[in-house]
Amino acid sequence: MFCHARRGRGTILSAMTEIPVFDIERRSGPLLISIPHVGAAIPDDLRDVYTPDALSLADTDWHLDRLYDFAARLNATVLRARYSRYVIDLNRPATGESLYPGMITTTLCATETFRGEPVYNEGLEPDQAEIDRRIARYWRPYHTALQEEIARLRKSHSEVLLWEAHSIASVLPRLFAGKLPDLNFGTSDGQSCGDSVIAAAVDAVRGSERSWVLNGRFKGGFITRKYGDPANGVHAIQLEMCQSIYMEEVAPFDWRSDLASDVAPLVETAMKSALGQLRS
Repeated sequence: MFCHARRGRGTILSAMTEIPVFDIERRSGPLLISIPHVGAAIPDDLRDVYTPDALSLADTDWHLDRLYDFAARLNATVLRARYSRYVIDLNRPATGESLYPGMITTTLCATETFRGEPVYNEGLEPDQAEIDRRIARYWRPYHTALQEEIARLRKSHSEVLLWEAHSIASVLPRLFAGKLPDLNFGTSDGQSCGDSVIAAAVDAVRGSERSWVLNGRFKGGFITRKYGDPANGVHAIQLEMCQSIYMEEVAPFDWRSDLASDVAPLVETAMKSALGQLRS
């Protein structure tokens, strides 16, 4: 039986920050949806350091909170970031090492956009002291919340599913060749999720019109790799979706309800299928 959601907020860390680090809707089911790149806020004290290209926020995972608004039907807890990935990337390790050695990717405090444009005005890139400040102010609270929610749900469920929700432009020559498949599932090459759980999610989209891949260009970021622990009851799946299947990929990045109305039920079915494989 589904419970009513309890809404919470991340700690307001300074008067200047004003808005929470994250929003959270707590529910009691064994599903936690994390959306770390949907945030679009830039703190007032940082706005002047960014280039106009960066302030367009083109690399935001636009509208994913809207696409996943079926979460209440699944009794799922939802954790959403409020700040832009250009402030700090919550899906990168705080230590800064690359998740894809030898490949072009963005860093903890990215200095280039996905298209190679500079994020910072010349000479205003963050030094290590500034990066450490952002880790403390933005990165750590989000990860503390993730850990606390996983622990809370594990008290009631033998197994839980952490679903990492992401989206990206379908064509980005700097990051990958050609057009990305519509649905990109990642389980860190099988390490973050049990075989039957991810197989059920993939089987749910196999007969659809959407192209898909498992552990292709995107195998799961830091959150998937860090918290996925199927041997101890935590299955983690990252879904990186092409933005072209639910929105306009160029500014002003409009929502396309005609497209999303087909995609959202497919994603919901994949999640329900994966949940059906968890031990009760």
